[in-house]
Amino acid sequence: MGDPKFSRKKYVRPASPWEAERIKLENELLKKYGLKNKKELWRTQYVLRHYRQRARILQALVRAGNKQAEKERDELMGKLGKMGLLPLEGATLDDVLALDVEAVLSRRLQTLTFVKGLSFTPRQARQFIIHGHVSVGGRTVNVPGYQVNREEEPTVSYDVRSPISNDLHPVRQAPAGEKALGAEGGEAVPPKKEE
Repeated sequence: MGDPKFSRKKYVRPASPWEAERIKLENELLKKYGLKNKKELWRTQYVLRHYRQRARILQALVRAGNKQAEKERDELMGKLGKMGLLPLEGATLDDVLALDVEAVLSRRLQTLTFVKGLSFTPRQARQFIIHGHVSVGGRTVNVPGYQVNREEEPTVSYDVRSPISNDLHPVRQAPAGEKALGAEGGEAVPPKKEE
């Protein structure tokens, strides 16, 4: 069971630390999603690995005709549907196996803050969240890796107590001489105004 004071790591380091192709891919993901370090990426991969492993086991049990496995399959599909990783209706275990790490990274609060236009870069989104300027469902969340579910997604906004919630705040203006990069990293995307 382990000592409650000493929690286990929630990530797994790569087996071979010096693979050039993997390192290049990880660095691209770190830059695209504004992650602090590779531990955040490895944690996301760990979560995805857990869902995929569960789907493989359930797939074998469902083929064997196990009734309990069918219930667990429906629960897994419902959970991933609520999280926004899969469609709510018509998803199968093959869809779970087709998920990639970017699907999970795109559900982070940091990514959604940037995509909704509340910040100009993913790094700025991270700073806003850590400093308490972003709220989800009316409550301040200061964890950039918070997984936003489908119901909470429309409620991501500036915190009402934050000075940045004022439209005239200097941070809300586009940085002079810089372009706000889009999710793909190439074209300029103006921030969306809240309605």
